[in-house]
Amino acid sequence: MSLFEDPRYLYRDTFFILFSQQHRPTADRIGAALAELGKRYEVTNLVMDQKHAESFTVRSPQDFSAMDVAYVEGEDVAVQIRDVLQQFRSITLTGDDAHKLKQLSQCDARYDIYHFERIDAATGDADQLDPGGLLLVMEKLTEISRGVGFDPQSMSLM
Repeated sequence: MSLFEDPRYLYRDTFFILFSQQHRPTADRIGAALAELGKRYEVTNLVMDQKHAESFTVRSPQDFSAMDVAYVEGEDVAVQIRDVLQQFRSITLTGDDAHKLKQLSQCDARYDIYHFERIDAATGDADQLDPGGLLLVMEKLTEISRGVGFDPQSMSLM
């Protein structure tokens, strides 16, 4: 079940990790990398295509956070990369960000990361979200896919 269908979770934002298909990690590699984050992170709803994860959910109850992650390839990715490169033409980047932008032109796949906040069942309150879990999960997925994290809301390369 997607977190979009779970009334305990409120959708917040979408983030991306763009990478080359040749570096697509196996489901086992993803599981091992996320296990390195500790027992605070639970991987569920794993949908596989042979040895690769097509989608999965990562929950971080202590952070009141969860993420649905989906693998995407094809024309949607190519269009997004062209758009991002076009948008960054007017921005001067240096150092690591300039390297990441150059790396984007070689990407042909991505993980869509839909970030959710768990709502307090007793009060119905949201506003308890700690984004640290999202950042750690993105860091691990970026590392194992040799990709570039992207926050479209802030136009930030991660």
